[in-house]
Amino acid sequence: MENKELIAQCAEKAQSWLTPAYDTATQEAVKNMLEQTDKTPLIEAFYKDLEFGTGGLRGIMGVGSNRMNKYTVGAATQGLANYINKCFSHLSQPAVVVGYDCRNNSKEFAQITADVFSANGIKVYLFEDMRPTPEISFAIRHFGCQSGVMVTASHNPKEYNGYKAYWEDGAQVLSPHDTAIIDEVNKIQSAAEIKQEGNPALIQMIGKEVDEIYLNKVKTLSIDPAVIERQKDLKIVYTPIHGTGMMLIPQSLKLWGFQNVHCVPEQMERSGDFPTVISPNPENGEALTLAIQLAKEIDADIVMASDPDADRIGMACKDNKGEWVLINGNQTCLIYLYYIIKNRIAMGKMKGDEFIVKTIVTTELIKAVADKYGVEMMDCYTGFKWIAKEIRDHEGKKQYIGGGEESYGFMAQDFVRDKDSVSACSLLAEICAWAKDQGKTLFDILMDIYVEVGFSLETSVNVVKPGKSGADEIKAMMENYRQHPPRTLGGSPVILTKDYKSLTATTAEGNTTPLHMPATSNVLQFFTADGSKVSVRPSGTEPKIKFYMEIKGEMKCPNCYVGAHKTAQEKAEQVKKDLGI
Repeated sequence: MENKELIAQCAEKAQSWLTPAYDTATQEAVKNMLEQTDKTPLIEAFYKDLEFGTGGLRGIMGVGSNRMNKYTVGAATQGLANYINKCFSHLSQPAVVVGYDCRNNSKEFAQITADVFSANGIKVYLFEDMRPTPEISFAIRHFGCQSGVMVTASHNPKEYNGYKAYWEDGAQVLSPHDTAIIDEVNKIQSAAEIKQEGNPALIQMIGKEVDEIYLNKVKTLSIDPAVIERQKDLKIVYTPIHGTGMMLIPQSLKLWGFQNVHCVPEQMERSGDFPTVISPNPENGEALTLAIQLAKEIDADIVMASDPDADRIGMACKDNKGEWVLINGNQTCLIYLYYIIKNRIAMGKMKGDEFIVKTIVTTELIKAVADKYGVEMMDCYTGFKWIAKEIRDHEGKKQYIGGGEESYGFMAQDFVRDKDSVSACSLLAEICAWAKDQGKTLFDILMDIYVEVGFSLETSVNVVKPGKSGADEIKAMMENYRQHPPRTLGGSPVILTKDYKSLTATTAEGNTTPLHMPATSNVLQFFTADGSKVSVRPSGTEPKIKFYMEIKGEMKCPNCYVGAHKTAQEKAEQVKKDLGI
């Protein structure tokens, strides 16, 4: 498209925002964009509509149809409200929960969301202050609501905000509701179609009374309270990275019995500007810098962090040389499930109907643990809505005891249907107490697991291909991998290929069996004879293709870790060459 044509289209769309349906400040900002010589801001703000995807909205805050603002939030809520009223017309009073995080404008967006829902005759349980995402999921089920919204952009940079939509089971929406909600949202073409006058009679403020119920439920996840009593002085450093975790995680740790919790003071100040970090993402070591600094000063046992909406958890511990090291997402999930399975068995809490869940790109060592201890493991697509689907599908027949994925999320319970750092931090402290009770650290436990079920190195590579030509290139790469799958990776023969687009698994000999998954997905996986796994997936939201590599190795003793790690890293480099990346 010619630049002049694009500018003309954006200007035409911007003109529609110069009507009484939009407030004066918004109109002035739009006029300013139209008058500026540099049309880049105008194009960025109006070249498309901010897309309501299967998880909701996420975008940079500002004026325009492609920005997070009171009107795009209002339109999303109007569409969702229309769908709720359509689906639950048999109910005299449909209801929703609305929560928000620490980000700039989150409280305002949550109030707008509550007003639009109530204007459409829907009762709203609105949290009085910022709260963790998992508590919103919990509250939906607790109050028997039909839907819910969390205003958050998770761990994105400070310029962003977002809007997560949940359904009546407390999980993010899946088919058929996801696409049906998107259709309803897309029907809203103007702010004039949004019912913005809230009905205060239908908005009920909630807060500490729900916290208490939720935290008491989280406490029921403790497997071995006696070990906490013995190690109640475990030295814990925690940071919420300026976010919602500060509202509940220190409380939860205290309720579980931990008496020596040190919160990073600079990051206990709520702020949507996240002034002490480059990115408020606990996956990045930089975000844990202050926490590790404090841990060194007080000689702590564990460092734990939650992201701004407190659904993800990051952690660091001392290695066998006393150096602080980060625990990655795969290792995190592995440690949790190992502890849960091993200690539920030790405490006589297993009935035989338990199951765990991991996502297809998460480490296969979890399956090795499950197989060794006789616990059923299920694989699902990336995202906790898929883990929640497994729980829903087996409700009343099997007992879920934990699940997670490589992206630093874990869900230890079924009364929340999204990843939860409140329960994860509490359970992590118990795991560290159990380790210390044996004279060990969290790192020692990880080494024990590697010796017991095998070692693997997990690493990922993002190949960025911007623009339309990049999208075409990514499409061609996936097609090439399908037509010409690698025969060897890292020196080991590829013995199985799984294609989730065609839902088929094909052996090296060409024998094909179906994959039983709830939907298709553009993901390829290659499994090698030595136990390694490579997953290839184009991003659905960014111009990149992602490679998840799990390189299998061998560790015969805890002190063999350095050698095993080095060998696996060398093999990973060869895998990259084999894949042409």
